[in-house]
Amino acid sequence: MSLFSELKKDLKNIVKNAGYDEETIALETSNRKDLGEYQLNDAMQLVRKYHTNPREIATNIVKELEKDERFTNINIAGPGFINFTLSDDYKKQIVNEVNKDIFSNIDKREKKTIILDYGGANVAKALHVGHLRSANLGEALKRLGKLIGYNVIGDAHLGDYGRPLGLVVLEIKKMYPNLAYFDENYTGDYQEIELPISNKDLERIYPLASTKSKEDEEYLEEAREVTRKIQSHERGYYDLWKKVVEISKKDIKNVYNSLNVDFDLWYGESDAMEYFPELEKIYREKNILVESNGAEIVEVSEETDKAEIPPLLFIKSNGTISYETTDLATLLQRRKEYDPDEVWYVVDGRQELHFEQVFRATRKAELVRPDTKLEFIGFGTMNGQDGKPFKTRDGGVMTLKSLIDLIHNETRKKITNESISEDEKEKISETVAIAALKYADFLPFRATDYVFEPEKFADLEGKTGPYLLYSTIRMKSLLNKASGLKYEKVHKFKGKTEGELALTILNLPNIIEKAIDTKSMNEITEYLYNITSLYNKFYSENKVLTEEDTELKESWLVLTKVVYNINTLLLNTLGIEVPEKM
Repeated sequence: MSLFSELKKDLKNIVKNAGYDEETIALETSNRKDLGEYQLNDAMQLVRKYHTNPREIATNIVKELEKDERFTNINIAGPGFINFTLSDDYKKQIVNEVNKDIFSNIDKREKKTIILDYGGANVAKALHVGHLRSANLGEALKRLGKLIGYNVIGDAHLGDYGRPLGLVVLEIKKMYPNLAYFDENYTGDYQEIELPISNKDLERIYPLASTKSKEDEEYLEEAREVTRKIQSHERGYYDLWKKVVEISKKDIKNVYNSLNVDFDLWYGESDAMEYFPELEKIYREKNILVESNGAEIVEVSEETDKAEIPPLLFIKSNGTISYETTDLATLLQRRKEYDPDEVWYVVDGRQELHFEQVFRATRKAELVRPDTKLEFIGFGTMNGQDGKPFKTRDGGVMTLKSLIDLIHNETRKKITNESISEDEKEKISETVAIAALKYADFLPFRATDYVFEPEKFADLEGKTGPYLLYSTIRMKSLLNKASGLKYEKVHKFKGKTEGELALTILNLPNIIEKAIDTKSMNEITEYLYNITSLYNKFYSENKVLTEEDTELKESWLVLTKVVYNINTLLLNTLGIEVPEKM
């Protein structure tokens, strides 16, 4: 149990000792620091239950509060708002407890298994800026979930099964018709064939093939037939498809690695297809499928719908499987292999309708347990100065690689330390670039669109990733310089800033709780900025290493260590690495 949870538990007992039963404690940080650091609003909530003047209730609670030395400056404001301040001794105790074990101040939750679907990259296509928020947010949620005790399994869920791959294979056939993959008489090992195609070629091939399919009906029909052959595991076509997936997946992994994104599972849509026969059987036995213009659909609309919810397309009129169906097969797969308590989908907010269809079709066929929670976690777009999705200068879709290079060029300008070699500067600026990119991405609430400004987000001042890294490195440098000194506990405080830092440390579990409940990292980014700015204020007010008072110096070093550990923990949770120097 965190220190803050223990505090709330003790306050609950205090209220009970005053003669009142309360399920939850209405404790809030006070906006009136002149009245106190915290406000206890239980008196206002208990009025209806006890039919008593709230000020009378507040007076009785205050009498009990005064018995506890942790609470000072206790007063009643207005009709019954109780204000109080935590004593310096208790604030020192907070820092000392967290210094012993930072995880002692993080509340653990009931164990549950969560499948986190947050990749969504399409094979044979370049990762673009639209994939950034999914990767960042999903990875952070995975790390945060594990921090509080969940068994979180991150799945890349690659798009590797539909017509786009049929188009790619068809275009390769047009380019290299003599490849053994297309030779019906070939009996050798396809693995021995050297495919004259790189990932860069694949990224060029798909747009070309896609354009052709829109302009040439015959070409489109050929692509459909190739897709069918792949999905039927027809020799040659299926083997070429596997090779294309292999080439593309390697590059996708490299890009995700550069973002410090690491999936537990690298499943694609195709991996769920072994479950399709069982899936189809379930829907047919339950008489859920409805014929519609040669296709088969699942009706998912409900009488209470305020807007029309179209049916889910289960099997297309040409007999191929829709991508909605691959999502259903994937859920069946996840039930069979992991039986999760929850499945979270971190995807573009514009996909909400699709997932509503999938969730309803899932419930209709009982593909998962009735108590399995299916959650859509939508996010907004990263926009340019024009308010539209961020693009290249010529208006094209910007790849993730190009975006990383763009912010890297900005952060490289900021690394001016002459004692660092050019090679080191390059590596450091790469790390700082990812920090700038991620922190900017997490700063707004996840569902909010935001404007991406490379120069602003690469700045060493303000609410930026580089500012946090620079400040955290300075904390580490101070601790390194003090490596020969003994510092184990806080003995005393000199000014108000130390106490404010202690309160901020105490508030950590609330921040983590809000982040996991809202599925957004903006609470953490704001907290990191606040605690770092507060520490920098403390640092400017005090000469830590040259302080002659031994107990005070020891206290300051312990405080520095705790803030440093919190920063590194939360930055790591966001997928941000802290370099040795800047």
